[in-house]
Amino acid sequence: MSDPVVRYAVARGVATLTLNRPAKRNALNRETTAALAALLDRAAEDPEVRVLALRGAGPDFCAGADLAELEGMARMGAEASLRDAKALGEVFVALRRHPRPVVAVVHGRALAGGCGLATACDLVLVREDAELGYPEVHLGFVPAMVMAILRRKIPESRAFELVSRGHRIGAVEAERIGLVNRIFRAGTFDADVAAYLDDLAARPPSALELTKRLLYGLDAVGFEEGIARGAEVNVVARLTEACRKGVRRFLSRSRGEGG
Repeated sequence: MSDPVVRYAVARGVATLTLNRPAKRNALNRETTAALAALLDRAAEDPEVRVLALRGAGPDFCAGADLAELEGMARMGAEASLRDAKALGEVFVALRRHPRPVVAVVHGRALAGGCGLATACDLVLVREDAELGYPEVHLGFVPAMVMAILRRKIPESRAFELVSRGHRIGAVEAERIGLVNRIFRAGTFDADVAAYLDDLAARPPSALELTKRLLYGLDAVGFEEGIARGAEVNVVARLTEACRKGVRRFLSRSRGEGG
């Protein structure tokens, strides 16, 4: 039996999805996109999962689209290309709508669609020697699928520079412009990532889900409506068992300190 194109494992509340085409630098093809979509659904239904981590096998996170498949699809016509593009777009939407936080864990190169996949995640952790970028312009192509997310993550002019020049940037520059959240040293990368994920997984799942849903739900919403939605989520959060336990725990500690 051959290895799956995306591996799936759950440990300590963290579901790890690992792109598993190292010989192709984890390039995205139709099979990989379909596997990601299915595994995101699986993780959403698993009560043991509190956080998702997206990684790549081998020396790179993901080098982007499988260009050989892309060329073949172009010969099949516009409809086939549109179906393929929509499939990847649906993965990006699934990442944003997923009830759990999704963390991209990037080492090596994350380029083109690979950088888009990382950008579509809620959080991005990178090894200090990682390279990120959208080099599609050099091929006469456009990083179109990620654009709606990219312009929300970083300032508009930074986004335009990245996609119009198509240059690669290092971890420090990526953090400076807001493309990534944390940089970890190569020697302690796996341990630092594990500690970060464990810490995130320790948070109440209901609070994380409500937080993510509200934050992204404020897209294109006016100020007053945003406040109103916040009030509604506030009420829902107060009624969760996690919140009730948290408040009781805090009050108990406070009374203990006061005594």
